[in-house]
Amino acid sequence: MTVIERFLKLVSFDTTSSEESGQHPSTPNQKVLGAELVRQMQELGIQDARMDAFDYVYGTIPANCEKNLPVYGLIAHMDTSPDAPGGPIHARITEVYEGGDIILNEEQGIVLSPREYESLLNHTGKRLIVTDGTTLLGADDKAGVAEILSAAELLLASNLPHGTVKIAFTPDEEIGEGADHFDVAGFGAEYAYTVDGGAIGELEYENFNAASALVEIAGLSIHPGSACGKMVNASLVAMEFASLLPALETPYFTDGYEGFFHLTDMEGSVEHAKLSYIIRDHDREKFEARKAVLEKAAREIDRRYGSGTVKLTIRDSYYNMKEKIEPCMFLVDQAKSAMLELGIAPKVQPIRGGTDGARLSFLGLPCPNLCAGGENFHGRFEYVPVEDMEKITKLLATILWNIAK
Repeated sequence: MTVIERFLKLVSFDTTSSEESGQHPSTPNQKVLGAELVRQMQELGIQDARMDAFDYVYGTIPANCEKNLPVYGLIAHMDTSPDAPGGPIHARITEVYEGGDIILNEEQGIVLSPREYESLLNHTGKRLIVTDGTTLLGADDKAGVAEILSAAELLLASNLPHGTVKIAFTPDEEIGEGADHFDVAGFGAEYAYTVDGGAIGELEYENFNAASALVEIAGLSIHPGSACGKMVNASLVAMEFASLLPALETPYFTDGYEGFFHLTDMEGSVEHAKLSYIIRDHDREKFEARKAVLEKAAREIDRRYGSGTVKLTIRDSYYNMKEKIEPCMFLVDQAKSAMLELGIAPKVQPIRGGTDGARLSFLGLPCPNLCAGGENFHGRFEYVPVEDMEKITKLLATILWNIAK
């Protein structure tokens, strides 16, 4: 099975994760995909392929040389983002892309265009895997899953020496729970790479510090005809709260190392309103300052409308793995060297997001992030080039072969 055939099979599983379920994994289809991955791993000859009670899939490629080499791991996640419909996915491979628009769905007039997505023009001369424009594709991160399995196939079929390689596929990464039940000790790797990045060449060891914030507003409903000086409209107070945050520090206005406040959900009535935010910043001090801004806004609303009007709950999600990777920069150098060997231009850049590797790095498993090849993640215009997936598969194997040289 080629990496493309494997990928197309994997995306047929709808594995959208859910923040509301409270289960592990958060959706049952992730367990179905996990069982399929165990089957494929056993078919490839990967040892001790198994799925645990929390739907983490693990396996081992034994060393084929006698050198005393560190154990490396390769990690990707099985779930897809709940930000866009996750199925049924109708994927297809385009003809060689020569520029211009790609019609995804003629009936609904859905077009993938370089006018909106300039990255398309970086892939002329390649075939692209796209959807019909009604769902995401799932390259985040089933491209990574397929590439790891196909790299394992290369390692097992080759006589080139390599050390012991551990493989893991995690559930619920997209809802920030991918490392919650990861068995770091049982995994048995000293170092690892997540294969969860974007365009080919991306290599990342810096990510956001991340937190979520829930703002709950308690209002007071009175008949509007006699509400003067008495009614507290929770929905309007929620709007006031939002206005107290820096207007230009949202995802629309920020890039690179700049952090943001992002309002993800809102609901409200006169008596109760709720705002859900995510907070992001690469700099730890600025990250803490952002949380303080929310706390200050909550105090101001309480000052205006009375103590207890706002209930603010902030929960840290993960931290910038840079401090854990910098002592192990050889991991980044190894990946860069393999990329150059294969004619891939390394693009070392900060992640404007997070990966399982961020939390795993803080759990004692240093874990930079490698490209998986996809673009436009979490949306209906997601795509991945065929040729890039094939090259990334070779990249993973090359990193591991080079370690043994």
